[in-house]
Formats: sequence, C-alpha cells, structure tokens
Amino acid sequence: MADINAVAKQFTDFYYSTFDTNRGSLQSLYRDVSMLSWEGTPILGAAAIAEKLTSLPFEKVQHKVTTLDAQPSSPSVASLIVSVTGLLVVDDSTNPLQFSQVFQLIPDAGSYYVYNDIFRLNYGA
Repeated sequence: MADINAVAKQFTDFYYSTFDTNRGSLQSLYRDVSMLSWEGTPILGAAAIAEKLTSLPFEKVQHKVTTLDAQPSSPSVASLIVSVTGLLVVDDSTNPLQFSQVFQLIPDAGSYYVYNDIFRLNYGA
C-alpha cells in the first residue's frame, strides 16, 4: 500500500484547492454510489453532491487545514479514512469557522474516489 499519509495529504491539498477555486470540478472525485453528509443531511450520488457544493451560499471560500489524520479502512483493499479539521474563511470574513470533515477514499484505476464524505461546522459551546 502507498504511504497513506502522503496519499491523504495529496488528496486533501487537491480537494480543498479545487473547492476554493472551482467547486463544480469536484464532481469527478465522487461516483453515483458516493454519499455526502452535509451538516447531517445525506446526499447521494456525484451529480447531487456537486449540485449541493456549487449551491452553497457564499462567493469566496478558503480552507485552512490544521490537522490531518489517515488510517487504512480495509484489510483487503487499499482504501483509507481521512479525518481533517481546520478553519473555513468565507467571503473574507475576519471570523473563520471551525470545520471537521471525514473522507473514505476507495482505489479506482490508479487513483481514488470519495465513497463517503462527512462535513460539519464545529460551533463553540
């Protein structure tokens, strides 16, 4: 298996860079069987996920990853779980939002696709 931390870093760098500049391009990272849970709302399939991401109510966004952890997710397939926490700067706000996101990546033709994606904003108590 490839170095999962290197795969996770390469994936998240690409994912957040693309999210921040052209969210519609993220559709190619998902498949019809992919599931996104966005703030508790389940969304199934690449097209529906892309629609959700492109319809979010902000013009400009920047992800700043603060932690990144990865683990293998299967003893028989080179899949992995990636957990991310960070800050989300929306429309140049001076008050970034804290977020957490978990991806399950499944190998596919020499690359990976997102099978599961769970996103949450983290609000203080």
